[in-house]
Amino acid sequence: MDSIDIRFPRFFIDAGNGLKAGDTVMLGGDDAKHICTVLRMKAGEKALLCNGSGLEYPAEIIRAEKNHAEFKVMAVRENDSEPKVYLRLFQCVPKGDKLDYIVQKATELGALEIIPVISKRCVSRPISDKKISRLQKITEAAAKQSGRGKIPLVHEFTSFSDALKLHKKENTGIIFYENGGERVNTIFEKRSDVGLEDFAVDVFIGSEGGFEPMEIEAAAAAGFIPASLGKRILRTETAPVAALAVIMNLTGEI
Repeated sequence: MDSIDIRFPRFFIDAGNGLKAGDTVMLGGDDAKHICTVLRMKAGEKALLCNGSGLEYPAEIIRAEKNHAEFKVMAVRENDSEPKVYLRLFQCVPKGDKLDYIVQKATELGALEIIPVISKRCVSRPISDKKISRLQKITEAAAKQSGRGKIPLVHEFTSFSDALKLHKKENTGIIFYENGGERVNTIFEKRSDVGLEDFAVDVFIGSEGGFEPMEIEAAAAAGFIPASLGKRILRTETAPVAALAVIMNLTGEI
C-alpha cells in the first residue's frame, strides 16, 4: 500500500471498534465540504483516514457529493510519524493570537498534550471554553497537515501551581529560564537508562517577561530542571519551537 503515502489528504475519523479492509466509511460536515468543494476529489482518488490513536486506513473514494463522501478502506496500518517520546508542553499564555501559532507548531513538532498556563507575568488571562475549542481545532488541522496519527489534547487553562501538580515524577521535567540553566543534552544524558518508548518529557515555557524567581523555585521543587536555550533571549512564540525541535533532535525524531 505504498502508493498511498503521507502526502495524500488526511482525515480523522471515529473508527469505533476499528476498521478492516473492505469496510466503508462515510464522512460528512466540514470534511465532506473540504473533499468536494476545496480539494474537488472524485471517485477513485485516495486518502488516509486516521482513528486518532495511531492507526490509519488507506482508502479510496467511492462517491463524493456536496454533503458527504464515501470511502472504501483498502488496508489498516500503524502510523509511523508519531514520535516515540511522549512530550507535553506547558505553555504560559502569551498576548494576542501567539498561542494559536504555538499550538500549531507544537503539533507539527510532535507534542501530544498542550497545557495553557496562567503564570504571574501573563498579561493575557483568557478563560473562555471557546478559546480551548478553537485551539483544539488548530491541533486537528496541524495534525492533518503534518501527517500525524494522533491529535494532541489541549487542556483547559490552568494556574501555575495547578500545572506543577500535573507533572509526573517519572517524567523528565524541563523549565526553560531566561536567566540560565542546564543544557538540554546534559539533562538527557542523565536519563540515558530510559528507552524512548518509556521516555516522557514535560516542557515548561514562560510568557512575555518569563518567570518570577519564586516560580522557578516552585517548579524545581516539583521536579522541573531549569534549562537554557542559549545566550540569546527568545520571544515567547519562538522558545517552544526551539525547545521542542532540540528535544526531538536529541531523541532521534528529527
